[in-house]
Parts: sequence; structure tokens; C-alpha cells
Amino acid sequence: MSFELLKMVGNAQKKPAIVDVRSGDTVRVSQKIKEGEKFRIQIFEGTVIRISRKDSHTARIVVRKVASGVGVEKSFLMHSPLVEKVEIVRRGKVRRNNLSYLRNRSGKSARLISKDFDRHAVNDLPVSAPETPEPSKTPEETTAGADK
Repeated sequence: MSFELLKMVGNAQKKPAIVDVRSGDTVRVSQKIKEGEKFRIQIFEGTVIRISRKDSHTARIVVRKVASGVGVEKSFLMHSPLVEKVEIVRRGKVRRNNLSYLRNRSGKSARLISKDFDRHAVNDLPVSAPETPEPSKTPEETTAGADK
């Protein structure tokens, strides 16, 4: 298979718009979880410690949080249909992409300095309306409307 064909298939799987997430951000990820026949939304809030392939259809973020004294990391594919929404809560001031050093820290030393940012502007995604063609009017409908 050619690379162009693979690229076309990959781009077809992309979501129309995703939030610009960076390393050091505190994010709230809403994920669909299937239990039996039902779906529910589970929210995972933590610090982004890694971003991989940001412009690809396989873009991935690794989010870390400490729950009950135990560090928990989850990896999310940004374009996955199971990832409902990614919301940025805080922006962290960092100078690298991979924040693996946070794994060895606990307490106050694991905190990141936050930057000021416009939360609503960052989290609002451009809404693209699905294109539905308008039904074309038949000649009888156009002449019937003109008689009234």
C-alpha cells in the first residue's frame, strides 16, 4: 500500500478539532466506559506528562494523578471515539515535553508553577456543522407557492 493511501485513511479517522494540550497542563479527560450494555462517562483529572505525535491521527497524551497515595498514569488517544472531551484546567510552566521526573517526586516538589491563560478561549472548539444538502424544490412546489 502506498503512503498516501495510509495517510488518507488516517486523516479520515481524525476528529475535526481537538484541544491544544501541552505538557504540564492539568486536564480533565472524559472517557466513555462500557459496562454490560450501557455506556457511562468517567472523568480522569491529572497532569499531562507526555505528548506523542501531536499532529497525527495517533496523537496520544499520558496523564498522571496521585490517588490514595499511589501514582496512576493513563494513556489517551486524542482522536479515539471513546475520549469524549478533554478540558484544560490549568496551564503549567514547563520547558520540556516528557515530564518523567515527576514520577520520582511527591508532595510539594511534584507541583508545577501555573501560567495565566484564558480558560474559555482554550477549551472552546470550533463547531463544524454537518453539511446537509437542502432538499431541492420540485417545479410544482415553486409554482404553488407563487399562486398564494
